[in-house]
Amino acid sequence: MNDKPHLDEEALAELQDVMEDEFDVLIQTYLADSRDRIRSLREALEANDSDAFAKTAHSFKGSCINIGAPRLGELSLNAEKAGKDARLEEAPALLDAIDAEFHQVAERLEGLLVR
Repeated sequence: MNDKPHLDEEALAELQDVMEDEFDVLIQTYLADSRDRIRSLREALEANDSDAFAKTAHSFKGSCINIGAPRLGELSLNAEKAGKDARLEEAPALLDAIDAEFHQVAERLEGLLVR
């Protein structure tokens, strides 16, 4: 998985071209939404709800791929599979990896915002 970049620069450049002045709003929305989804993953884990864990990881995976965060998308896919297979014993390590990668992605995305 380490062969995937934190951010797909080409995908982000395309998003910037398409979104123009709304790019900053898109990034800020993604960051806020991602924090909510990570919180929801933790809540699903605490409730031992593998279905909610899988569904949240699935939606997070999609938003990560759409924004151009392939490594985070792959981690979310792994979390989704763990939830679908009711392997929540793997979830704490996956969540730690997701959280750490999100911090990397967030730092890089925040650097792209117009100040």
